Amino acid sequence: MTTPTRSAPFTVGFDLDMTLIDSRPGIKAAYEALAAETGVPIDADLVVSRLGPPLVHELREWFPEEDVPRMAVRYRELYPDLAIAPTVPMPGARAALAAVRALGGRSVVVTAKHGGNARLHLEHLGLEPDALIGDLWAEQKAVALRAEGAGIYVGDHTGDVRGARTAGALSVAVPTGPCPAHELRAAGADVVLDGGLAAFPAWLEEHRAGLAA
Repeated sequence: MTTPTRSAPFTVGFDLDMTLIDSRPGIKAAYEALAAETGVPIDADLVVSRLGPPLVHELREWFPEEDVPRMAVRYRELYPDLAIAPTVPMPGARAALAAVRALGGRSVVVTAKHGGNARLHLEHLGLEPDALIGDLWAEQKAVALRAEGAGIYVGDHTGDVRGARTAGALSVAVPTGPCPAHELRAAGADVVLDGGLAAFPAWLEEHRAGLAA
């Protein structure tokens, strides 16, 4: 195998929730607190089974449209105290970021999560991408991916696949979120890592070696 080149810079994008971090316990706690405050019977277990789309998409399932902006503000106020500490890195998250760096690349997190809360997660867990862009979902992510020059985007949702394809980036999918492997493939993922993010460093090294060859 040809040794991967380290001279040419490259950028890899990563989604956040259920790709780099398992935020389900914290998000569940935040929704339970919102339910307790408002008296609305939110099924927090259902909520965390379908993470990916923006906050307002989920809030519309539980609140009238006119209440959604106010509920979004309140949820984001509750979030730092309730959702940061319970969140853990996904298996392989640290190694995936390190693998990009070891091969001379940059990593950028592009997520639908509110940017401020996303940064709190990264800082709390000691995950250090080179850049973070929040508040972008599905095809909207292509704007940031193009601006950062990302040739690869790693995510767990079919929306991430669409974002990568819209940006002209290689879509690498991990079936660790709400979308199983067959849905990710059907959505057009170029690569599905059935072993999750833990399989990413070996895949990246082989991919870079192929480009060098």
